[in-house]
Amino acid sequence: MLASTAGLAYGASQNEFWKIIAALLPQFTLYFLVLKYAARQPRSLAFFLAVAILLRVVLVFAEPYLSNDVYRFIWDGRLLVQGYNPFDHLPQYYLDMQPGIPGIDRELFEAFDAKNFYTVYPPLAQLQFGTAVWLFPENEYGAIVVMKLWLLVYEAGTILLLPKVLRAFGLPPARSLIYSLNPLIVHEIVGNLHFEGAMVFFLLLSVWLLQKQKKNLWPALAFAASICSKLLTLMFLPFFLRRMGFRRSLVFYGLTAVFVLLMFIPVVNSEFLLHFGDSLNLYFQKLEYNASLYYLFRWIGFQLTGYNQIAVIGPGLGLLAGGLILWLAFSKKNNSEKIVDAGLMELWLWSICIYLFSTTTLHPWYLALPLLLCVFTRWRFPVVWSFLIMFTYINYSYEPYRENLLVVALEYFTVGVVIFTELRSERKKILTL
Repeated sequence: MLASTAGLAYGASQNEFWKIIAALLPQFTLYFLVLKYAARQPRSLAFFLAVAILLRVVLVFAEPYLSNDVYRFIWDGRLLVQGYNPFDHLPQYYLDMQPGIPGIDRELFEAFDAKNFYTVYPPLAQLQFGTAVWLFPENEYGAIVVMKLWLLVYEAGTILLLPKVLRAFGLPPARSLIYSLNPLIVHEIVGNLHFEGAMVFFLLLSVWLLQKQKKNLWPALAFAASICSKLLTLMFLPFFLRRMGFRRSLVFYGLTAVFVLLMFIPVVNSEFLLHFGDSLNLYFQKLEYNASLYYLFRWIGFQLTGYNQIAVIGPGLGLLAGGLILWLAFSKKNNSEKIVDAGLMELWLWSICIYLFSTTTLHPWYLALPLLLCVFTRWRFPVVWSFLIMFTYINYSYEPYRENLLVVALEYFTVGVVIFTELRSERKKILTL
């Protein structure tokens, strides 16, 4: 597994699909075999957790090989270090109106995508971009290694914390390997520098602190840090209301809001809300990649009107997802005396999956949250999904770029079959109780 992981990281690039798959197939095969072995041999857990950390250490010194997002991170970091707010202007502005900012040049500009979008990376991620660039202002590789070290720390924290949380929930600690050894997680977070790793760690830390019956302060700080790494975990806040009760949840929400505001203060100005909201809005109305329900409704829209209805369908699906998530949060009666337990993790799993099935854009690293949460549940379809979604890298092998919709259709068909099979299996268990 180490050799195959290193081979992909140091010997392949985003457009070399067959190299990517040739490396991933043995990794996923070994991954599934290890999960079976560890379930039967729980004493092997410490060894495999060490392997999980070692796999990530191997990737620290490899430049990102499946994504170019890191160059936008460096762009934002260089602006921060020079005293500019990366949320204020589009990248083109700095080339046209303020040339001469050290490191903000045409070469770096051409290295990343989403040039027509204001940055959407929250302040905790921005802090890490800025730290990396401050340490290596002119050395892109040095800045990349620093950012990877940040993510290595977060991932190591998640790997070590997961077995503790599982034990606290009365679940087998060996389940932690579902996340810790998953090849998608290994490659997409430390390997390709996606800050879902920070979001996942701080969310798990908040759950751990709440499980230990700590007061609201530290769990709220950890939850705020998760939000300020990636905004996705905002959707989980409504689930605390029925579990904490009105008074404690109000305190928890208030503390979380204060911590989030404190983290955002350095970048908030008159332009921030307009530009940040504009980019989030464009996310639902412009970007398309590996979608499920959206592609179905897009096709129907084409048949009815003759053009792409993303401006209506994207926000519409977003509202539908939001409504379903709120329904999950308030319709399910809490039969547990605990604030956090496996039942809450299951609700969160279905919430993030509702969002992902409704979005117009689904990159492989977006599965980090489902993979973490499924560890606490009986559902394993995110594991199958994590394998299938890697086949979407075939899109980057085409010149010019195009999306292979057959691959997308096979991905979601298979995931749907697995979900149906798991639902049917669970129904049979209930009927035989």
